[in-house]
Amino acid sequence: MITVSENAKDQAIKLMLEDNAPAGSFIRVGVKGGGCSGLTYDMSFDHEINDDDKEFEDKGVKIVCDKKSILYLAGTELDFSGGLNGKGFVFINPNANRTCGCGESFSL
Repeated sequence: MITVSENAKDQAIKLMLEDNAPAGSFIRVGVKGGGCSGLTYDMSFDHEINDDDKEFEDKGVKIVCDKKSILYLAGTELDFSGGLNGKGFVFINPNANRTCGCGESFSL
């Protein structure tokens, strides 16, 4: 399961409204190769479910992840940081044993 913090929920809803996302839109998260640690997080708004997708809902926010990526993201919390070091969504991934300084890539 992938969960969402209150901050991430509020920011995601705000951004979907600002982007005029179609009804039924959700957060799509995934993992792809690259970055300084080997794997990078991928996140976008989407409204189409694929056959191999896994669906989760937390705090009223729907999250969708492809079957391959869920192996890397199980137990992850999506958060939003607005601190001095930058503003944006962050993945708190208990499976990652090494992350880069920017927090956008990781390895297992």
